[in-house]
Amino acid sequence: MNSFTLYNPVKLHFGSGVLDKLGREASKHGKKALLVYGKGSVKSSGAYDEALASLGKASVDVVEYPGIKPNPIIEDIESAAETGRKHGVNLVIGIGGGSVIDSAKVIAITIPQSNPAWQFMTGKVKPVTALPIMSVLTLAATGTEMNPYAVIQNNEEKKKIGFGHKLMYPKSSFLDPGFTVSVPKDYTAYGIVDLIAHCLEAYFGKGEAELSDRFSISIIKEALEYGGELVDNLNNYELRAKIMYASTCALNGMTFVGKESPDWGTHAIGHCLSVLYDIAHGASLSIAYPAWLKLQKDRIPGKISSLGQSLFNTADIDETIYKLEQFFINIGSPLKLSEAGIILDEQAKAELCNVMANNKVSGLEHSLSEDDYNFLINEMC
Repeated sequence: MNSFTLYNPVKLHFGSGVLDKLGREASKHGKKALLVYGKGSVKSSGAYDEALASLGKASVDVVEYPGIKPNPIIEDIESAAETGRKHGVNLVIGIGGGSVIDSAKVIAITIPQSNPAWQFMTGKVKPVTALPIMSVLTLAATGTEMNPYAVIQNNEEKKKIGFGHKLMYPKSSFLDPGFTVSVPKDYTAYGIVDLIAHCLEAYFGKGEAELSDRFSISIIKEALEYGGELVDNLNNYELRAKIMYASTCALNGMTFVGKESPDWGTHAIGHCLSVLYDIAHGASLSIAYPAWLKLQKDRIPGKISSLGQSLFNTADIDETIYKLEQFFINIGSPLKLSEAGIILDEQAKAELCNVMANNKVSGLEHSLSEDDYNFLINEMC
């Protein structure tokens, strides 16, 4: 086990009615908030109205920036940051899923420094200050509500990359499972896939930390046990709560304590699929992860076998991969690009391979070569 420093300053408010506290908590950090959200589901869930009401009671003024896309783009970050500067906001609140909260984090470091946001994402400029960030979660998936990371897409460069900094931790995050009840079956499934993928990235990461691996396994078991029930009972609050808490725990730091890092190779593959085909992030992962496991079955048989024993009571690698695939099928997430309506001819396969190379797709523990790209692409088709 590696030496480590465990730090997570996010104040997490979980449960029914917690959004009543938003205004009080926000007023501790600012009096004029940039409210960032997506394209409308935040209003149908009731979260938007409740957030405005709570902020109004605390005399926190609001400037709105709607329209964040499911795969968030750098142009919206720049536009929102300019809106924030123009109106003199001193607080950023993201209300939505991972794309919105990720965007809020990068907006919060971009407003006070005035550097192009992409320079932060690529590491050319380091943030030295940030506006306070708060998040209201309406989709259980990414875990961004309790970590300092964000993933943003640059369509011009055909890149989708992640960046993290301690200044990007939310001050407070508000998780009311009731706001996820309106999430449709497909995006509920994609969120379940995403949280499982986060745990697998940690499990297959660099270094050995047995207790952290056990945390990952336990979270995946929670998803396997309750995820299938949830997609057939979308209005069930208790199931929504279980999956919401699991998704937060999957990427709040606890699953890779004592390791050098998660692997992140499969997420890198998924990001290329998103930037080329605008596929939902979770759907890209249910396509990419079985292909990655098939690539790795002869390279890390012990690790995959141990995973199968823990999750499915089988040490057989092929059966382990098959059972994971069956779970993805059962909840309605695609296993192949063709199932997502994406058909690749040889020219399109070559383009995808080039985008993977341009993005330097690889794992931090398990490296990937161009030959591996071609294997993965064929498996994903």
